[in-house]
Amino acid sequence: MNRIKRIGRLVIDYVMNPLLRNQETTLLATGNLLSKQQYFNNSNDINDHEFKIFSQRGEDGIIQYLIKYVNIRNKTFIEFGVENYMESNTRFLMMNDNWSGFVIDASAININSIRKREWFWKYDLKVNKAFINKENINSILSKANFEDIGILSIDIDGNDYWILESIELKKLNPAIIIVEYNALFGCERAISVPYDKNFNRTKKHYSNLFFGASLPALTYLAEKKGYDLVGCNDAGSNAFFVRKDLLKGNTRISKIDLQCAFREDKCRQSRDKKYNFTFLSGDERMAVIKGLNVINIVTGETENL
Repeated sequence: MNRIKRIGRLVIDYVMNPLLRNQETTLLATGNLLSKQQYFNNSNDINDHEFKIFSQRGEDGIIQYLIKYVNIRNKTFIEFGVENYMESNTRFLMMNDNWSGFVIDASAININSIRKREWFWKYDLKVNKAFINKENINSILSKANFEDIGILSIDIDGNDYWILESIELKKLNPAIIIVEYNALFGCERAISVPYDKNFNRTKKHYSNLFFGASLPALTYLAEKKGYDLVGCNDAGSNAFFVRKDLLKGNTRISKIDLQCAFREDKCRQSRDKKYNFTFLSGDERMAVIKGLNVINIVTGETENL
């Protein structure tokens, strides 16, 4: 980098950092107020408690609501697929509620970006660079050295089902599990993309629409692991599961029927073969990936979309 560019970068950092700090301070204060207001909201519907601070959609509010009424033993979380952690499910939880965490991303650039944030040293956050697959997930998670965690959040745009299936939960024993689901796969079939150790969403199919698993598939797996579905965010991207023993006698949070929990994802993120946005919506999106192979996780058979 030449001298002019270096000076320019320093000027930008000098000007922008105070702005970013002020923006984060305002966001945190707003989120703190919204979180406290939840105590005055008598609704037991998690969607009535949604708000966004650092999450992609309304996950911040749902998480705040759940931790108020679920008995959390340890205020710790694990989240992977966080990119640079600027938009994530657990950053507000860390900064507002002082939780400790362990986050994972495959990009060294993203991990280094997290380490350089002003807030990184202020909180108990461990970061790890790794491309996650079934074979290495438990070894990676052991580095967190956590037990009986509060939240496990999974969003890797690909092998989400297969990774959750492979995670040994006995020690981690999360109270809450959050997993991204692919709403385009519908709410009838328990299906997932086939496992591919090196799964890359864009390389697997140019449209960026072929990834992850259906809500029925994730709910089926969660039930086997001792968790009940308590709802999905209104945007139709994340499903929330709570450990069954923590729902017994809980008057604010309860198991919900899959059909009632399902939300359609209206996000128009489709691409063409040159990676340009095509802004497809509704059934147009499904038409692009129709006929691709998926796995029925109940029968183990290969089916077509």
